[in-house]
Amino acid sequence: MHLNPYGEDAVNLAADLANRRPTDAGELAQRCRAAGVAVEGPVTPEDLDRVGATLDAWEKVVDASDESERAALVNEMLAAAAAHPRMTNHVGSGWHLHYRDDGRALGAVLSSLISVGTALHLTGRGMHRLSRCAVAECATVFADTSRTGRQRYCSQRCANRDAVRRHRARGVPPAR
Repeated sequence: MHLNPYGEDAVNLAADLANRRPTDAGELAQRCRAAGVAVEGPVTPEDLDRVGATLDAWEKVVDASDESERAALVNEMLAAAAAHPRMTNHVGSGWHLHYRDDGRALGAVLSSLISVGTALHLTGRGMHRLSRCAVAECATVFADTSRTGRQRYCSQRCANRDAVRRHRARGVPPAR
């Protein structure tokens, strides 16, 4: 996975995995490959457990009440994932950074990617750019990668549903 300067790929992968947790190691491997993560070696149930713990910690970052708490939680994730960045060049992919040593298990790789990507996303785009959908009955997590940084909904569907709800609450009769 290439990390852009804002950590967009890593936080979007974290949101995807958090919103729909993989149920087994095979699904985890497949979804990581689909997201562009180089999966080296077998993926084990231990990797699934490590990713689950990483996602639990990441959701605490999402739900943090203020910037200081959010930063402290990301710093804890970074310390737990401690891996030295290194330059690498996979065949045909070009030079980029990996936040892991060779031969690390997928769970450890994802822990590093998610923690570093989240730090890059928040420091590069803004500390408020991780959230849950503003629709009360939707708990979907999203990373705000919008140009304006004012995203409130996980999807256009939820935004439309909330707009209809607000319109109806105003008591405006339907158009004929």
